[in-house]
Amino acid sequence: MKVHHLNCGTMRPWGVPSGLVCHVLLVETPSGLALVDTGLGLGYGRAPGKLFGPSRFYVRPVFDEAEAAINQIRALGFDPHDVRDIILTHFDADHVGGLADFPWARVHLTGDEATAALAPRTVTEKARYLPAQRDHHPDLVRHHPEVGDQWHGFATATELTEVADGVVLLALPGHSRGHAAVAVDAGDDRWILHAGDSFYHHGQIDGHSRAPIALTGMERVIAYDWPKVRDNHHRLAELWASGDPGLQIVNAHDPALLRAVRNTA
Repeated sequence: MKVHHLNCGTMRPWGVPSGLVCHVLLVETPSGLALVDTGLGLGYGRAPGKLFGPSRFYVRPVFDEAEAAINQIRALGFDPHDVRDIILTHFDADHVGGLADFPWARVHLTGDEATAALAPRTVTEKARYLPAQRDHHPDLVRHHPEVGDQWHGFATATELTEVADGVVLLALPGHSRGHAAVAVDAGDDRWILHAGDSFYHHGQIDGHSRAPIALTGMERVIAYDWPKVRDNHHRLAELWASGDPGLQIVNAHDPALLRAVRNTA
């Protein structure tokens, strides 16, 4: 499957000089198009408070209509109505802001994340899962990755065959209650692993650099389960260190990783 790497939202948090992106995958499947996350979307420009909440004053999204997934899809020559499936790493505002731009699409996520978004139970969950994000009543398709269905050593995985063969949802809770990563078979013995917000900066897994303190502090404050976040860092660091030439690891917000994968695409 051909995979396009899009930046669907730029953010300028305090203390992060390089800024953040909203790295979205556009996947050409045999039956249509699929998105992994959606970025900010067109609605942010109309109602930032309702769709993002107070955290926007820290992460400081820079709204640009040209970055909206639906406009980038058009610019690539595709019909947005061919986006039949959206796979979410989780339901945070900077990942679901574009859902309403594709109201016809099925939205795939873990059952735990769907439950958290619809019935938040902690103060942090109530702040991150805003009703306006689902005012259009998206068709949520809940998945329950099973233990024992392994992918590259990840013990909890499920292949989303209703989207396409070679699209795998991996349960990686920690950042949020039902956070997931998404693996896509890009052909030629090459896989792309979109780790979502399992880590924020390449320095957390590559062993060669250091993430900005402001970024790691934000990561810890918002984490649903910090020990699990740390476990995910260690597991992804092991995978990175393996040097598998057939695997590219990206995340949702690191601009360096987005540049790197675009340079090798």
